[in-house]
Amino acid sequence: MIAVLKQNATKDQRDHLISWLKDQGLDVHISEGKEHTVLGLVGDTGKIDVELLQSLSIVESVKIISEPFKKVNRKFHPDNSVVEVPGSGVYFGDGSCVVIAGPAVIEGEEQLLSLALKLKEAGAMVLHGDAFKPRTSPYAFQGLGKDGIDILGRVKKEVGLPVMSEIVNTNHIALYEDVDIIQVSSRSMQNYELLKELGTLRKPILLKRGAANTLKELLMSAEYIMDGGNENIILCERGIRTWDFSDGAARNTLDISSVPALHEMSHLPVIVDPSHATGVASMVEPMALAAAACGADGLMIEVHEDPMHALCDGAQALTPDRFAAAAEKIRRVRSALF
Repeated sequence: MIAVLKQNATKDQRDHLISWLKDQGLDVHISEGKEHTVLGLVGDTGKIDVELLQSLSIVESVKIISEPFKKVNRKFHPDNSVVEVPGSGVYFGDGSCVVIAGPAVIEGEEQLLSLALKLKEAGAMVLHGDAFKPRTSPYAFQGLGKDGIDILGRVKKEVGLPVMSEIVNTNHIALYEDVDIIQVSSRSMQNYELLKELGTLRKPILLKRGAANTLKELLMSAEYIMDGGNENIILCERGIRTWDFSDGAARNTLDISSVPALHEMSHLPVIVDPSHATGVASMVEPMALAAAACGADGLMIEVHEDPMHALCDGAQALTPDRFAAAAEKIRRVRSALF
């Protein structure tokens, strides 16, 4: 349920109403919009007399929200949420298109530092590198673990870019103190215990859509994080399974329509990962441009200096030169359309 307050509502009137609603056992989510203040009510709203609430002099309207996701719902928060990466000047959801780039997995300090310098020069705003990497095969390279996180931290200081890395286990949270954005992969999207723990943090969480999950399920996973108190959530579309691409055309189907759909359903910023969506390097740039053109708040692109010898996902990685060319086209698309 939401209550939209009138523009002439005083602070005392608003505070009195909020206090009364909390006394009814409700969690009150306050959204200060450009024109109205919206109170989102979460809990057993059945005990609230809707007609009484509607009759109050400061209340303009009362609406029942039928969707199961509440706090991430745009009805709760009409204006776009802007997620700041603290201390970096990077913002998701402010109208810009943030480009995240880096290797699928951290292979070593020299490798990551060399690549990070080139990515920064080409316009990357966030450096990505995974230290823990869940793989389909138990025999594949699983990452460097804590050593990888330590390498990421040192490269961050050397290059001056904020960093992002994937988390796979609640026991690892303490290791991510110096990681600016924590990534939840598609495999972990419905790891609800992990989502609950991430809700206790206040740093940005990038939440990827599962390969077989609906948009509603993605938003319900985001709700777990926000319900814990962490509102710094970035949604990520990374391709879904539709039919078998056994001919090698692409790994998944990139659901580009999810960007405007999620923007309509939720106030959270939405980015696109064309690398995992396609799994083919030659398809990354055109899909990145499509995502930029349809209003994505950012892009996540995998880059490797020697894709042929990458320890993970080399087939989808751009070389630094190809990334630089793609980044320039992305800037031109955004400049022309937004």
